[in-house]
Amino acid sequence: MRGLIGIATALTIIGGLNWGLVGAFDYNLVDAIFGEGSTLSKIVYIAVGVSAVIALANFANLKKQN
Repeated sequence: MRGLIGIATALTIIGGLNWGLVGAFDYNLVDAIFGEGSTLSKIVYIAVGVSAVIALANFANLKKQN
C-alpha cells in the first residue's frame, strides 16, 4: 500500500506541475511529449486523476488517525 501511495503522490505532483505550466506559460508538457489528444496523453490524465483520488483518500485516512 505504501508503494501505491508513493506512486499516487508522484503522479499528483507531476499533474500539479503540468497545470502550473499551463496556467503560467500556456504550455502543456503532457501534450508536448505524447501529442495533443493522443491515447497516451489521455492515459496520463486518467492516471493523474486516479492518483489524486488515492492521495485524497490517504489524506482523509491520515486525518482520522490524528
